[in-house]
Amino acid sequence: MIRAVGNHAKNIPIVIHSTKYIRMDFTDDINVATAIIKNADAVKIISHVDADGIASGAIIAQAISRLGIPITPLFVRQLESRTMRYIPNDNTLKIFTDLGAGQQNLMEEAGLSPDNVLILDHHINQPASEGTMYPQVNSQFYGQEYAKCSAAGVSYLVAKELNPTNTDLAELAVVGNIGDMMARETCCLVGIARWIAEDGVKSGHIRIAKGINCYGLSTRPLHLCLANSDDPFLPGISGNPKAAANLMLKLGIYKKSSDQRTWEELHADEVKMLASVVAEQMIANGESTERLFAELYFFPHEIEKTPLRNASEYATMLNACGRWAKPKIGMDICFGNRDQQYHEAEHMLRHHRSIIRELCEHILNTGVVDAGSIQWIHTGDLYPDTIVGIGAGMTLQKFDTTKPIMVLCSVSDEPDLVKISMRTYETMLRRGVDLQAALIVAATEFNGTGGGHNIAAGAYIPKGCENDFIKRVNELIAWQLAAGSPNR
Repeated sequence: MIRAVGNHAKNIPIVIHSTKYIRMDFTDDINVATAIIKNADAVKIISHVDADGIASGAIIAQAISRLGIPITPLFVRQLESRTMRYIPNDNTLKIFTDLGAGQQNLMEEAGLSPDNVLILDHHINQPASEGTMYPQVNSQFYGQEYAKCSAAGVSYLVAKELNPTNTDLAELAVVGNIGDMMARETCCLVGIARWIAEDGVKSGHIRIAKGINCYGLSTRPLHLCLANSDDPFLPGISGNPKAAANLMLKLGIYKKSSDQRTWEELHADEVKMLASVVAEQMIANGESTERLFAELYFFPHEIEKTPLRNASEYATMLNACGRWAKPKIGMDICFGNRDQQYHEAEHMLRHHRSIIRELCEHILNTGVVDAGSIQWIHTGDLYPDTIVGIGAGMTLQKFDTTKPIMVLCSVSDEPDLVKISMRTYETMLRRGVDLQAALIVAATEFNGTGGGHNIAAGAYIPKGCENDFIKRVNELIAWQLAAGSPNR
């Protein structure tokens, strides 16, 4: 028996049996999680390789290390039967961050005891087939206020419960939330994710500002930020760096054509003037200004004009580390290393951006195949399987946004597999589309595995069945749209 501990403990016993764990509410779940951690002698942290996975793993790793408990990190691209062999079935505590909720069947098959497992996740829960229930804190369990909170946010809530002084870790929670697109629909963090950001503001680790919804506001010259913007699309500016630079000169933001000022360097009156001019230009061209402005999250203690200065660029750097097989370097950066690891991460970031640019150009130049309810392209072995999902998300707006995009590719270290990445928009979710549900069903039918979210999901299937798989997914999406519910 483990008694609940933590700041909000109810002083009631919570029992974890060998095959069953009774889940109640957030307070109970987080009390169980902190009790499990505090009673551990050593912890292995298994995390996903994207920004949210690296950030969530780093948050809980730091919180546990501060308790004097030794930790060992392990990163996996996907939790599947092949990667389960790297996870020891022993008495050490295994904490799964940003994965695990949808792979409990694998844990059960591997014989992992609920006594030695803790899941910190935000993916849809898929119980083990034989009924084993693993201790879990999952933002999908607790209602609308938690729904837009990533695994990094969940890990922060556990870290804060372990010790209230862990508020410095709110920065990484915001990085994970932004990296996992939790602010994409609303142009700001909401619910518990927004509360976490405010926690960081109170501790002095985060500054929240309102600004133009562009990427690169801490590192890129302002005219390039505006020229690269496609969500929102800025008429006369997007795709036209020269026009954007001329606008900066006209407004007096640039004194000469060679100026390289960033958005973060602007004065308040300049920000207001630029926002007003761009908004007027959008309205004059019939464009909605709904997505022109966004909430921005800056980290004032980081060096100016570096990718670590704001949440979106920090997340991209972590993604670069993970996608190019160096997630441990990303975790080192999260731990505060700013020496050799940081320089290596900067190199990976430049390479990451370059290859993604090439991938997007390839998708746009090649075009997609319209299958009816979805559109797809197979990139073969031209680009790493770790980045095709990013390409799918970045190019969807250039095609039919009412049809989810599917990008297929080869898997370099698994020649018998094909990776599937799908992306869609929030508007399609409201019409009933659920990419995760469709890919799980289709992949299972073809002896593959699928998972993710309703808006962004992926799968691995055996090579050779791609055409039939595409037809099946197309059929499932068509059914979802016809039913108006993702649960059909």
